[in-house]
Amino acid sequence: MADFAALRTKMVDSQVRPSDVTDLRIIDAMLATPREAFAPEKRRQLAYLDADLPVGEAETSRVLIQPRVFAKLLQAAAIRPTDKVLEIGTATGYGAAVLSHLAAAVVAVEVDPALADLATRTLADRANVTVVKGNLADGAPKFGPYDVIVLNGSVEQLPEALGRQLKDGGRLLVVEGVGNAASARLYRLAGATLSGRDLFNAALPLLPGFARAATFAF
Repeated sequence: MADFAALRTKMVDSQVRPSDVTDLRIIDAMLATPREAFAPEKRRQLAYLDADLPVGEAETSRVLIQPRVFAKLLQAAAIRPTDKVLEIGTATGYGAAVLSHLAAAVVAVEVDPALADLATRTLADRANVTVVKGNLADGAPKFGPYDVIVLNGSVEQLPEALGRQLKDGGRLLVVEGVGNAASARLYRLAGATLSGRDLFNAALPLLPGFARAATFAF
């Protein structure tokens, strides 16, 4: 039987801390959240590897994202204890569980019905988390606006609808692009203007509904 508590500590000490994640609230949240509880039973032994962890039926696309990438996105988001956070693509709910330690309220959106039901069960004891079934690109405007939006996967094109769900001064964290050319980006809303900047290189599976619209070519 694996010692998951020891593996969790090793994950933080060997993956998260060396990646310049210095926010102790994030470190404490990741130490307090059993990643294996959100992994498929056949993959629980792999929950703390330095890699994306496939979940669900479409195992090539839906993952718990690499711990170091997730932690760096959260640090860039600068989440305050009073913030409301929208998480896009919660899958089995691990990201929302970590976020529940950092924010006042978390709304977690999942398009896959089976994953959404699983996330609802795994997050049942998190009073400040709401799981919403729906298209990821639509977000959850009913519960907004949000101080922070975090996307658990990559996008080819960021829908304007998500930016409109931020509060003025709100932050949106996303990995934008495909393959090794992708990079993590931080967007901020100032008035009616959403502007972004690159943070670091990262490659994640594409989230459903975020492919670039096909263009007609002669």
